[in-house]
Amino acid sequence: MRAVIELEPLDAEGVGGVRRYTFRRLLPYDLVFDMRTVRVEVHQLLEGAATGELAGTGRWILTEADPGVTDIQYVWEVQTTKPWMNLLALLLRPVFAWNHDVIMRWGEEGLRAYLNRQSR
Repeated sequence: MRAVIELEPLDAEGVGGVRRYTFRRLLPYDLVFDMRTVRVEVHQLLEGAATGELAGTGRWILTEADPGVTDIQYVWEVQTTKPWMNLLALLLRPVFAWNHDVIMRWGEEGLRAYLNRQSR
């Protein structure tokens, strides 16, 4: 992740805030999108609407797996909006998938490291 910029703050219920995310991929382009928080159910659900170079929704669903253990399911239903990317998607799908998998693995590693620091 290259940058996160707050464009609009959250309201008192934690809804309405907008952040701009810029991701740098292994491939030579950045992916930039805004995410607006549209729904919050404390300790259960967080939902956002993406606009920009990605458009759609993301939902984080939290459930208690075991006492003191939280399962998080992330449902990411988005589409790219860059014309060149959509045009080349059929031809370059394996490359895009590989690139996405690498970025997601980096994100998982970073999140695990962050959570391990917080639990100490």
